[in-house]
Amino acid sequence: MSVMSEISVVQGDITALEVDAVVNAANSSLLGGGGVDGAIHRAGGPEILDETRALRESTLPDGLPAGRAVATTAGKLPARWVIHTVGPVYAKNEDRSATLRSAYTASLDVARELGARSVAFPIISSGVYGWPADDAVRQAVRAIESSDAQIAQVVLVAYDDAMAARLREALAHSRE
Repeated sequence: MSVMSEISVVQGDITALEVDAVVNAANSSLLGGGGVDGAIHRAGGPEILDETRALRESTLPDGLPAGRAVATTAGKLPARWVIHTVGPVYAKNEDRSATLRSAYTASLDVARELGARSVAFPIISSGVYGWPADDAVRQAVRAIESSDAQIAQVVLVAYDDAMAARLREALAHSRE
């Protein structure tokens, strides 16, 4: 991966990171929810919801489709922007991995358009959407490394020790 200068792993609160853009694992309504989505809306304040409502009233009346991404202000977060993306719900009998990878690459494309140099990602679809953690990590690393968005720093944010270990292992294997 020659176009990215750094992919790192941190464990902690994605809403506290000082990066240009934080990626929100949103639901298609863009109006807040649980997990990372709820945390970003709570920490960022009402400005984020105001902008997502405006998007729903204008360009996204049916919501944001899985695999796509859109940006808003970051409100009170240390980041400048929130890039909202919708990952697919895991299905044993249907391969939705291309849509999951698209959530990452579309987010990186939006980051590039914004001029962001640093982006923090949660592990999309690995929470309530049920994607198996090991595969969610593989898909994330594969998507980020295949992107040509030329973002200088990508931070993968783990919510616990086990996810951080999975991410570090996946990155180590990808660099072999």
